[in-house]
Parts: sequence; structure tokens; C-alpha cells
Amino acid sequence: MKTSLQGKVTKNMVLLGLLLFAFVILYPLFWMVVSSLKSYDEIYNNVWGLPSVWHFENYATAWSMGISGYFFNSLFVTLSTIVLVVMIGSMAAFTLSRYKSRWIDVALIFTIGGIMMNPQVALIPLFELLTWLDLINTHWALILTYVAYRLPLTIILIRAFFLSIPKELEESAIIDGCSEFGIYARIYLPLSIPIIVTTIVLTAYFAWNEFMFATVFIDSDVLKTIPSGLMNFRDALRTDWGVLLAGMVIATIPMVILLVFLQRYLVRGLSEGSVKG
Repeated sequence: MKTSLQGKVTKNMVLLGLLLFAFVILYPLFWMVVSSLKSYDEIYNNVWGLPSVWHFENYATAWSMGISGYFFNSLFVTLSTIVLVVMIGSMAAFTLSRYKSRWIDVALIFTIGGIMMNPQVALIPLFELLTWLDLINTHWALILTYVAYRLPLTIILIRAFFLSIPKELEESAIIDGCSEFGIYARIYLPLSIPIIVTTIVLTAYFAWNEFMFATVFIDSDVLKTIPSGLMNFRDALRTDWGVLLAGMVIATIPMVILLVFLQRYLVRGLSEGSVKG
């Protein structure tokens, strides 16, 4: 009886802690959405209350004043990064999981070392390299950099998942005359959908929200992505905080939608890809 009571108390304490944690995370988002629908005066004079008049036109103003351009720039950079990371990362993981040699081990060590590379440390060498390649102030400066930084973790996660695929499937495919690429495309990729989706979510989150490279490598306001563009947006608006917050909400919506719809695959992919291999 005592053990049962302790279990209930522990369960309730954990639930209370999770609810407090959820409140800490969700309330700033709620405040941002509500404040984006207020006038300038209400944001300062009625900080915690609901708007007396809901100013939905703040979103139209934010969109027309530049957020639309930043949004589509971010969309292009993020989608391009995802496609390249998934393609290159899955092929590299396939090679590292199927073959055994000294060079494969060396490649794996370099891949693990890439995870530990700090972005700030490589900022100046990357800037000089991209300048030499004449890629500064282009979207490719961001895309190639993001791909380089997301590939190590992607390769490690997908490789761990590939190692859990039974060898019998591969042997049966070889007997049936399937090529190396056929084994990769017809067996490994379809079975690894959870970890691929996990890779897509993690890569999208990184590319959509990255600020440092987007600020340093892109000078043109026409090419800026949302994180760096919002900084200029703030300066241009001066004190129009309602419109600025509306722009921040617009920037947040795609990642929230992505996480809501793909969270089941994200949890499954991380759990299966992190403990096997």
C-alpha cells in the first residue's frame, strides 16, 4: 500500500514538473502571438492582457514590408540543404555500414570529428574559401556551409540505423541480381524512413534558424533569410513592435507545423538510430 502511494506521488510530481516545463516553453510563444495582434500602445500599456482590437493587418503589413522575401529565401535554402544532406548523407552512411576496411574506419573517425567542429572556429576560413570561390552573397554560400555542418551527424544517425537492417535482405537482393545502388534505393532507403524523417527535421530546424553564417555571408537584403532579415526588419520598423512580432510568428509557423506533423517519426527515428550499431 505504501509503495503504491509513493508511486502515485512520484507520478504526480513528474506530471507537475512536465506541466511547469511546458508552461515555460509555451507561454513565450503564446505571448508573442497575442502581442503580434496588438497595437503599439497596447503592447506597452496592456502587456499581459488580450487585445481590445485584434490587429490582423499586422501580418499583412509584415508580409508586404519584406518578410515574404526572407521567407522564400529561407524556404529555398532549407529545402536545398535538406535534399543534399539526405542524398549525400544516406549514400555515405550506406558505404560506411556495408564495407569494412582501414579507410572506412578513417572516414568514420573524420565524420565523428566533424560533429565536434565549432561553427565559430571555422567562420574566417569559410569566409575566405567562399570569397575565393566567388560564392559570398549567394544562397550557395549558406547551402554548402549548412550541408557541411549537418552531414556528420546525419551520417552517424543513418549509419546506425542501416547497421540494424538484417543482412539476409541484402543477400536475397544480391541473389536476385540487384545492383549496389538497387540495394541502397530499394531496401535500405524504404526501411529507414523514420531516421530519414528525423534527419529532415533536424536539418530543417538548423537551416531555417541559423543566424551567424546567414548574417556574415549574405549582405544583400534581397538574398537574406529570415533570421538575419528580421534584424534588418527590426531596424526598419523602429518601434512598430506589433508588426515585428507578426513577422516573428510567420517565421516560427513552418517549424512548428513540421514538428507537429513529424514528431512521431522524429522520436522513433532518434530512439532506433541512436541505440543500434
